[in-house]
Amino acid sequence: MIYTVTFNPAIDCVIGLDNLKNGAVNRADRQDIFVGGKGINVSLVLNQLGTKSVAIGFSAGFTGAAIEDGVRAQGVETDFIRLENGYSRINIKVKTDSETELNGPGPEIDDEAFEKLMSKLNRLGANDVLVLAGSVPSSLPRDVYRRIISQLNGKGIKFVVDAAGDLLMNVLQYKPFLIKPNNIELGEIFNKTLKSQDDVISCAKQLQKKGAINVLVSMAENGAVLLDENEQVHRIDAPKGKAVNSVGAGDSMVAGFLAGYLKTGDYGYALKLGTAAGSATAFSADLAKRDEIEKIFAAIQRF
Repeated sequence: MIYTVTFNPAIDCVIGLDNLKNGAVNRADRQDIFVGGKGINVSLVLNQLGTKSVAIGFSAGFTGAAIEDGVRAQGVETDFIRLENGYSRINIKVKTDSETELNGPGPEIDDEAFEKLMSKLNRLGANDVLVLAGSVPSSLPRDVYRRIISQLNGKGIKFVVDAAGDLLMNVLQYKPFLIKPNNIELGEIFNKTLKSQDDVISCAKQLQKKGAINVLVSMAENGAVLLDENEQVHRIDAPKGKAVNSVGAGDSMVAGFLAGYLKTGDYGYALKLGTAAGSATAFSADLAKRDEIEKIFAAIQRF
């Protein structure tokens, strides 16, 4: 089974209007409400691809209950830890000719709540997949991913980490099955601007040497590269389309990759399905749906 962890889930309220006037009452032309968070996004896209998962995380207040209800309503099993105080966050995204975001802080996660999470994760075993994605709240230690993986290491779990900076680097010693930085995050790790696929591959190889089994790097309109456990380099071009949404594209790529790999064991196929899923989300107002993913997958020629 695949388990995804979302430390700070959210209700995303997307407001659209032609012109935003500061200090005045603005009336929106359109409004969309989504439930999300990186781990939740992975689970939702996995479900579109017919791959079951369990979404784990923390929720608080009526907003947290709404998030859990929203995830379950889309067919994904949840196993959230309810916090006694605070509210799960609401993020406001205002879209005019540019995009402005107001992201809520989320509730505090105390030691007792974190131990409840570890109790759930300690039930995982051989052949399970654990996805850790995104940043963590300020109430948690900055090495929380390392702490989780170090405690679960040796149980045969496949760890997938989609994070930046030290959150990512601190887990490499435990040989995660998959890491997925984008090219900007990868460049920041090495304090350089990566200008070509060859630059990306060079840095990705260094992360493999530090312990990562598979390194998947997304590069937006420049496609993606995968360095697999057999030291093979896979390259793929970005599908053609108009990008209208940056939220959840990377999470969708992770979901597509996992669904593809677990179905076939073929890294080339997994990269192709991951690219199709990520692109389908980028070309949509919301997370990708199955028919959109399948259409793009069929159109991808090079993989």
